[in-house]
Amino acid sequence: MKNSVTNMIQRKIEQVSNHSLQQGFLGTGHQAAQIVGSQGFEFTDPFVVLMDDQLNLPGTEIAGGQHPHAGIEIYTLVLEGNDEIFRKGNMELMTAGKGVVHADEIKEKTQVRILQLWVSLPPEKRWTAPFLQSIDLENVPTLKAKDSVIRVYSGNAFGLSSPLVNNTPITIVDFSLAENVEVTQHIPSSYNGFIFVSEGSVFVGDTEIKANQSGWLNKSGQSGESEITYKAGNEGTRFVFYAGEPTNAPIVSHGPFVADTQDEIRGLYRAYRNGEMKHIKTHPSRHFTSKQGKTIN
Repeated sequence: MKNSVTNMIQRKIEQVSNHSLQQGFLGTGHQAAQIVGSQGFEFTDPFVVLMDDQLNLPGTEIAGGQHPHAGIEIYTLVLEGNDEIFRKGNMELMTAGKGVVHADEIKEKTQVRILQLWVSLPPEKRWTAPFLQSIDLENVPTLKAKDSVIRVYSGNAFGLSSPLVNNTPITIVDFSLAENVEVTQHIPSSYNGFIFVSEGSVFVGDTEIKANQSGWLNKSGQSGESEITYKAGNEGTRFVFYAGEPTNAPIVSHGPFVADTQDEIRGLYRAYRNGEMKHIKTHPSRHFTSKQGKTIN
């Protein structure tokens, strides 16, 4: 599965962080770890927030409710789920754009783990119309080789292309690698990126990243293509790779909104209170059913 090109820019890990679970906002049975959001947007651009949400809800009361979003695209990947509310391996991409209302009302006993990522829209697309996209596990472009599986949820990797349409160019790849398997991935040199390890451990160069740790790539400052080489630890690994084109534009972030100025933030709150933001279900949507994949023995 290794595919390296001589003299290509080699990306390395410049920062490794530990992440611990805290009490989540949904109350009893909700724990969450913040993976992105405390480092400062200048460092994480175009990524605003990434939360590792682990839900073991008793189902004795309704969890969640209606809330707004604007100025971002939200990627929700179900790491562990069920066949009811959150199906394992599914991804949803919600373009909040100029403003939308969303609701996750969980009424029954639920045990799931999801990664929810907020990506800043570039200023020229900040006020785009809301749109919802989704793709099921069985339709995600997939590469299988022996005991390893690579799924391309967004962008392009390993000769596979996700059907999801991004306003900010984003690559999201889910890796499940058997022990000591080595894989090389190519990405544009301009992309900012990181990995989050949910199981086992992986080496990027000489740097080991363990379960519940994230590792940020160094910024190359060059054009063209770059590559990252991963090697799974002795017990194998599962991690999600995130990379994207920086917007190179500062943001103002407050609660569920991202904008260019504080005045725009206040305007978004007024629009929500006045009922001007409509539920995502009233906006156009697309559910992808085409399957792409290949197997290497």
